[in-house]
Amino acid sequence: MRHGWSAMAAVAIVWVAPAVAATSEQVAVEAAMTASAAGWNAGDVVAFMAVYSDDPRTSFVTRQGLLRGKAAMTERYKTRYDFDDPARRGMLTFRTLDFRLLDPTHALYIGQYLLTYGDGKTQTGPTTLVFAKEAGGWKIIADHSG
Repeated sequence: MRHGWSAMAAVAIVWVAPAVAATSEQVAVEAAMTASAAGWNAGDVVAFMAVYSDDPRTSFVTRQGLLRGKAAMTERYKTRYDFDDPARRGMLTFRTLDFRLLDPTHALYIGQYLLTYGDGKTQTGPTTLVFAKEAGGWKIIADHSG
């Protein structure tokens, strides 16, 4: 009986534990995501893409397969979204669902993107990103967004 009580107490402690405060790494990654969304919302594809690493191995998973490199990814965004027309581009926001530091220079960001259009329609989905800490800050090296 004592063993059962200990297990219940442990569950109760975990259940009521407060949320863990964001680390400085998480704050920096979320700031990079906010800056990227601001670029999108301003119709500035270069500012939107600044969060991605320039490493040619940087990857983006699409339904058609794997894209490599920032240039190919930028071209895909330009052809799929009209950066000159806010009504067709929509307003972008991100919501963090999970953040984990994988090691001192790599992090996993799991979030949800939301595109809101002027007519009230929305498009939303998950995004799973691997970040690397580079000289210019935290940059996406792998993107799997649905």
